[in-house]
Amino acid sequence: MSNSVGMHTLGLIGGGRMAEALISGVLTARLFEPEQICVADPDVTRQDHLKRYYGVRVGLVNDEVVRASDIVMLAVKPQVLADVLRGMGTGIGHRLVVSVAAGVPIGRLQEFLGSQTLIIRAMPNTPAMVGAGMTALAVGPGVGPEAVARVQQIFDAVGKVVVLEERLMDAVTGLSGSGPAYIFLAIEAMADGGVKMGLPRETASMLAAQTVLGAARMVLESGQHPARLKDQVASPGGTTIAGLHRLEQGGLRAVLMDAVEAATRRSQELGN
Repeated sequence: MSNSVGMHTLGLIGGGRMAEALISGVLTARLFEPEQICVADPDVTRQDHLKRYYGVRVGLVNDEVVRASDIVMLAVKPQVLADVLRGMGTGIGHRLVVSVAAGVPIGRLQEFLGSQTLIIRAMPNTPAMVGAGMTALAVGPGVGPEAVARVQQIFDAVGKVVVLEERLMDAVTGLSGSGPAYIFLAIEAMADGGVKMGLPRETASMLAAQTVLGAARMVLESGQHPARLKDQVASPGGTTIAGLHRLEQGGLRAVLMDAVEAATRRSQELGN
């Protein structure tokens, strides 16, 4: 195999759904072989699942994963991150640490791991589980372009990647991190509208979900502003402009903007 990432082992502290999405993605992209991935997770059920489906090494304690890995990925909830980090500092050495813990700044990680630790902060979202994720990376001090490229390859395997200044990461959390939940709610509401108008539930859900998927692809692939694409659908005196008028009456734009702002501020609070 040609290991295009150019490293020996990827270690994951935490084996939850995001970790599984990344494992599946990098194996599919052939960035690693299963024996090059090791996972530490306290849940024996998760250990068995990851070993059975992906053939990766599991059941290792955190320190063993750190020692065995070139890249250490912290794939745990922010609430338990401090407990995970305690005692890890001396074993990190020159390894690259990637944190997907929402709202936890690089400076806070360095308080536990040491100011010289090489850290990249990542904010992926749940569509990574189907290879359609959106990840933002913030690069810590001393991390070179080769290491950044390696981490980009990992997240490229589950979707799209952007590199931003860390000060923007809370806004990323509020938009793309929390955003899938906003869209799930919109899909549910659109489907409910279809049901109200007589469509079968399953059909209405499929119509709504595929409509959102198709609209998103048009934005990404056409390069056109969403407003222009919207105008192309809304013909004079037609059905679409009637629906858009009702959405404007309901304040949809302002509500979505407020949702992003509220989630961003909550991310800032968690980081503090």
